[in-house]
Amino acid sequence: MATKVLMEALSPTMEEGRLVEWKKAEGDPVAVGDVLAEVETDKAVMDLQARAAGLLLKQTIAPGMTVPVGQLVGVIGAKGEDIASLVSGSAAAPAPPRNPAPAVVPTVAAVATAPLPSSAPSPAAASVTAPVPTDGGTRVKASPLARKIAADRGMDLRQIRGSGPEGRIVVRDLSTLAPSLGAAALIGRGSGEPYRDVPLTQIRKTIAKRLTQSIGPIPTFYLTTEVDMERIAEAREALNARAEAEKGQKISFNDIVIKATALALRQHPACNAWWQEDRVRYWNEVHVSVAVAVEEGLITPVVRDADRKTLREIAAEVRELAAKARERRLQPVEYSGGTFSISNLGMFEIDQFTAVINPPEAGILAIGSVTAKPVAEQGAVVVRRRMRVTMSCDHRVIDGALGAAFLKTLKAMLENPLALVW
Repeated sequence: MATKVLMEALSPTMEEGRLVEWKKAEGDPVAVGDVLAEVETDKAVMDLQARAAGLLLKQTIAPGMTVPVGQLVGVIGAKGEDIASLVSGSAAAPAPPRNPAPAVVPTVAAVATAPLPSSAPSPAAASVTAPVPTDGGTRVKASPLARKIAADRGMDLRQIRGSGPEGRIVVRDLSTLAPSLGAAALIGRGSGEPYRDVPLTQIRKTIAKRLTQSIGPIPTFYLTTEVDMERIAEAREALNARAEAEKGQKISFNDIVIKATALALRQHPACNAWWQEDRVRYWNEVHVSVAVAVEEGLITPVVRDADRKTLREIAAEVRELAAKARERRLQPVEYSGGTFSISNLGMFEIDQFTAVINPPEAGILAIGSVTAKPVAEQGAVVVRRRMRVTMSCDHRVIDGALGAAFLKTLKAMLENPLALVW
């Protein structure tokens, strides 16, 4: 008996999915658990697996189409089986055009495509003649987004060496064919057109939806403090010198902030909470969400039990999660369940900003750059490394005095490195 293949909810918040690529063709044999297609969810690109065995008799949607969860996308059955009644009204539509009709201003298109990560290989390091990894020697390995952008821009993936897992080509690798243009080349600069519209990805749609859920209904107030980072910077330098000698994991300022925030939340559990409409959920566990910029926007992988982990453990985990986030390989358990968030723009030389709360969490920290500044100390002007921290608070959960007390504890920990190991 024929079995429907439906668009599944592959993440806890997924409402619709975009079919990136079919992995099985019509007529191909299918076993239970086989990957039928890659689907772009609101968080990552994930596999749609077969729930029955047989032949893939029909694909009812084409690559590039977005459909709601529960909609028919294909049919599995026996050879020659009549499936007309199952697919009636669900015939596959053509894939959307690569250059849709203009509808929005150019700046929206620019925002929809994030800059290439700073870790992209330099033109000198990239080789356009080296062997390119393939799947079974026939198909170049590339992320779905890199494949789509390359097709839109007329790039030959066979001329690019991938820097992703197992040599997979990712978006940052595309700059090797146009290093002088960088990300701007990927959104149409120099094409002769006044602008280019880029359809919203699933992650960008989710960001837009969650921001409107946050900034409107949530009564938010902001608290800013400035932290003396001189002692913690010296401690970090010493730790990293040792790590370099031992070929171990180096520590970033962000890793230190995560650890200090987790310990401060342990002392102020009223800030480690979720707003639940009819109740407030106070967490006994500290799971810190860390904002990571990806190609299409932002995602917040979670460092679980951050208060119980060492700085070195946090550093290793953050780097692994960030790499998976940029490759769209995060699993739902890795980006859900955070109890408090941190967003750090210090590496972009941003001195101070305010971050939008990630509901249902009640607070988020916005971390600025560590900058040498002249400050007054015991009647004299000295140069010290300083960092501004702004906390966005959901006033339904966190009152002003409570937020201020939390920031005071956090500041004390960052200004005294021993507090992180006490």
